[in-house]
Amino acid sequence: MSRSKSILITCVISLSLALSIATLLPLGAGAAPKKSPNPRHKIAENLVNQRGTVNVVVQLNGPIGASLSELLKKNDVKFKKHFQGFNSLSVELPQDDLESLASSEEVDWIANDDDVIALGHVTSTTGADDVRAASYSFDGTTTLDGTGIGIAIVDSGIYADHKSLSPRVVLSKDFTGENRLDDPFGHGTHVAAAAAGNGLLYSGNYTGVAPNANLLNLRVLNSRGRSSLSIVLSALDWIYLNRTTHNIRVVNLSFGGPAITSYLNDPLCIAVRKLVNSGLVVVAAAGNDGKDEFGRKQYGGIHSPGNEPSALTVGATNTIGTNKRSDDTVTSYSSRGPTRSSWIGADGVRHYDNLIKPDLVAPGNKLIFAESANNYMVTIDPSLDTGLGPGKTREKMMYLSGTSVSSPIVAGAAALLLQANPKLTPNMVKMLLSFTAQQLPEVNTLEQGAGQLNIQGAVKLAKLVRTDLSNSTPLGTLMLKTSAPSLQSSIDGTTFTWAQGFVAKQGYVKGVSLITKYQEVYDLGVLLSDSVYQKSGVLIADLTMMSSGVLVSDSVTLSDGTTLGSGLNLLPPGVLLSDGVLLSDGVLLADGVLICDGVLISDGVLVSDGVLIAD
Repeated sequence: MSRSKSILITCVISLSLALSIATLLPLGAGAAPKKSPNPRHKIAENLVNQRGTVNVVVQLNGPIGASLSELLKKNDVKFKKHFQGFNSLSVELPQDDLESLASSEEVDWIANDDDVIALGHVTSTTGADDVRAASYSFDGTTTLDGTGIGIAIVDSGIYADHKSLSPRVVLSKDFTGENRLDDPFGHGTHVAAAAAGNGLLYSGNYTGVAPNANLLNLRVLNSRGRSSLSIVLSALDWIYLNRTTHNIRVVNLSFGGPAITSYLNDPLCIAVRKLVNSGLVVVAAAGNDGKDEFGRKQYGGIHSPGNEPSALTVGATNTIGTNKRSDDTVTSYSSRGPTRSSWIGADGVRHYDNLIKPDLVAPGNKLIFAESANNYMVTIDPSLDTGLGPGKTREKMMYLSGTSVSSPIVAGAAALLLQANPKLTPNMVKMLLSFTAQQLPEVNTLEQGAGQLNIQGAVKLAKLVRTDLSNSTPLGTLMLKTSAPSLQSSIDGTTFTWAQGFVAKQGYVKGVSLITKYQEVYDLGVLLSDSVYQKSGVLIADLTMMSSGVLVSDSVTLSDGTTLGSGLNLLPPGVLLSDGVLLSDGVLLADGVLICDGVLISDGVLVSDGVLIAD
């Protein structure tokens, strides 16, 4: 399968850690670039070399106007679907007509209607079991188990009759055209059980994180695990239009593809942003491209829509089969940052997003959850079946590994936070999960983000956040009902200090004020990273959005435990990276892109150690 036809097979750009950090983009995370007036620069690159008829998704600047309506009426143009919630549409037309379509002032971006394919004792080690106690509930008696929270599982379907899931599936819709609502592929059922499996089987050993949450089964992957961008957009559009009816608060996307197009233009990223701005937490898998075909570590493999700043992007950890967290590490396959999606400016120069991702990591290696009946994945690989429930279709369990398994675990965690405090915004949920995370040793920020999921700590904080906060709350308002708690957790014998910050753009935002003072970046309609911008090579904060007491720095941890800005030279002076340069970590640069788009690195240190924000 060609790269242009798959949203699973990520464009493999082998990057060194130096390249990952060095190409800093001055553009603010939420800012719109000055786009090229050339119509060709409004067309995704993987459409350029196609021939004949092409299927595309067109992102519009506004409602469909008269000029675009006339163009769509041409005999050789087939209008397929209008995604009203996201201001985009699906069209089939000759490749030769793409430039004419792009010439319309109503058209912002034209993307290929890519194929979509699935990506490949949790409650104890994540701290979910701890929050079942009454002392962690929001009212002193109610169990925190996701009750009343709707989690949309956008995947290959859910085998709703499985005893681990019945009767949690409250609604099912098929967007594949196969006219079935079950899970013949086998991916979605496992994902759904990771988020909200009820634990009725096998003494509760394979309970999901939010076992009483409501599941919405939105089937976009067919019986062989394939789909398309337009089908996924149809499901997300449905979520947007029906989010209040079913109290959908969390959306899980355990799939991804090559993040070639900048999140500023990618229709899937734009749809995710619209959902987040409407109050939904969107959790996305980082991808499974953390190593190349030779098993060597590689950077820059974050998938779309995991490259979208508003998404809560999740990588995978290996718990080594134990509940204790002291031996946990990031899996070798978990995709590393930075994001390498790009856009071409009015000057014709390519600009890379280069955002730090993932935001967080969570268990994702050989996890056991529900198995759908006679599914394709187990058929082609019988070793995925655990042997549990022989002869009992509704009780079978299977193994799966990957960031697609880590993602629903975080989705379940988000549901618990929203049950504990329904007033939390998506940005607050992301901040709380990041702030309380455990930073794993000998793992850099481009691999783990803020660190490993800590549900116990995040719920403890969520309960303390005031429920009267809103977009009109003044910056710096006291955020907690009480004083700040102890900034550490103890889970299954492991005590650790919280990360106390979150990743933003190319830096790290840290400080107790993130939980004691209300920050404007917790509002709807903005990004956490909107608080950070770059000036003269230094990351600083926007004082209209961040209060005093917050440290904005380049605290991007490297593999040896040092950080950028600590005096470490990433490369000797005068070195220019280009195609074919082999670095010390064995990663070959092969994308033909020079560091900083051709800028010579002099000392390897790109930003300062940080700026303390003052009144």
